[in-house]
Amino acid sequence: MTAQATAPGRIDFLKVQGTGNDFVLVDGRGTQADWAALAPGLCDRHFGIGSDGLLVMQESQRAPVRMVMYNPDGSEAEMCGNGLRTFVKYAVERGGVAAPGGRLDVETGAGVLRTSFAGANGAVERVRIDMGAPILRPADVPVTPGPAHDDAGPVRDLALRVGGEDVTVTCVSIGNPHAVHFTETPVEQYPLSRVGPLVEHDAHFPRRVNFEIVNVLAPNHLRMRVWERGAGETLGCGTGACAALVAARLHGRAEAVATVGLPGGDLRIEWAGDAEGRSAVFLEGPAEYVFAGSWQPTDRDR
Repeated sequence: MTAQATAPGRIDFLKVQGTGNDFVLVDGRGTQADWAALAPGLCDRHFGIGSDGLLVMQESQRAPVRMVMYNPDGSEAEMCGNGLRTFVKYAVERGGVAAPGGRLDVETGAGVLRTSFAGANGAVERVRIDMGAPILRPADVPVTPGPAHDDAGPVRDLALRVGGEDVTVTCVSIGNPHAVHFTETPVEQYPLSRVGPLVEHDAHFPRRVNFEIVNVLAPNHLRMRVWERGAGETLGCGTGACAALVAARLHGRAEAVATVGLPGGDLRIEWAGDAEGRSAVFLEGPAEYVFAGSWQPTDRDR
């Protein structure tokens, strides 16, 4: 079964996941649809399929294929690391996209990203993504930190006052904006459902922001939970895990290669860079199918 819109009003899809970050994946090549308007219904966990986002495969003029991601609120996300891994799995295994040498370039909202993959008997089991260099200049994250911080960045220890408490964050973009908070409180005990939406919509972040809370367990081992912009708390976030390691290294608290543990599983992150952000971040982790099906929009979704 292919994941594509085969008839007006009916959408065939795949449900996919990477470290518990789950997505509805639709092959939109040759299909005209208002995916932003359909995303809230598709992603709704009570009245729709249910997911952390919608991935749409489209034709590209810059790469063999293009991935567009929509958040559950219908907003378009620049990039999603967990989503891209599942997208590569579908593109290679079922989407008819050639990937010579086990490599595939994919156009995203954050540019063309290079991926490679490993597996047996033609299956894609793990995908490695060259995420490019992290963006640390405040105007490009974007974040408006005020006069206490250098315009060139990086923005470390930005003090926020949200919900009656002080939260200090380090700001990084991995093609999408992140605010990373290090805490000694075990991440499982942190009040993320209360603080997360306040940080997401804080006035310092003109495009909103993804919010990560992080425990540094060892220089090569971080633990993290995430509140994703436009989605809420999710079990995993690939770009968030990348941002966590970059932020930890900016504070001198992590090695160049680390495991980032999320509620949905572990990711392997590499970054050998410095405050100039001149080295690429690499993300590696699993990608899996969950199920296939067809979805019929109702009047609620139109």
